[in-house]
Amino acid sequence: MEDQLILDEQKAYYRARAYEYDEWFLRQGRYDRGPEHRNEWLGEAAEIEVQLRSAVRGTEVLELACGTGLWTQRLAEGNLRVTAVDASPETIAINRERVGLANVEYHVADIFSWVPPTTYDVVFFSFWLSHVPPARFDEFWALVRAALKPGGQAFFIDSLPEPSSTAKDHGPLDESGVSRRKLNDGREFNIVKVFYQPSVLERRLADLGWSGWVRSTNKFFLYGLMTARK
Repeated sequence: MEDQLILDEQKAYYRARAYEYDEWFLRQGRYDRGPEHRNEWLGEAAEIEVQLRSAVRGTEVLELACGTGLWTQRLAEGNLRVTAVDASPETIAINRERVGLANVEYHVADIFSWVPPTTYDVVFFSFWLSHVPPARFDEFWALVRAALKPGGQAFFIDSLPEPSSTAKDHGPLDESGVSRRKLNDGREFNIVKVFYQPSVLERRLADLGWSGWVRSTNKFFLYGLMTARK
């Protein structure tokens, strides 16, 4: 019940944040820490994009927590079909407008209760794993496994605990698993925010029956490519 309460608040936060979400990724507004920081951030994101385009191409992809389409767009350009799922109709609307491609199918749904209608070659999620409550970690990865065809892979991206990643008016990062986040209009919400070290996450996934790797860029991001063992 406690997890559900914060997940409901997290969902409300991302619905309310939909039209300012891209400021975070593009390092604008409250996230603007100068051109040097922005170039470093976008450069590291570009490194991951190269890896993604190499590993995930010509396939059928399920994107969980697709958000405003920053990564949906990249996936749609090089793959046969993308099924994009998010709990926020506001972000789905932005995603649709941004991507505008016929090979993307959208579902507005709570990821924890949504049942994939079929299986996929790849399950992709960006900046979502850190918002999964620790008590639901195994459950989430069971969903990913169930959504994959035999031999399918999971590709994911997330944040490292770098203080300059967050807004300038947010509090310091900690390891409590809960963060207090503020919108441009001053409203505040509690959300789940769990940071992982790549090597620790890789070992934990190995214990759940996954093989592959989890790496980090120089400062801001981690990313991984995992295959479910039989």
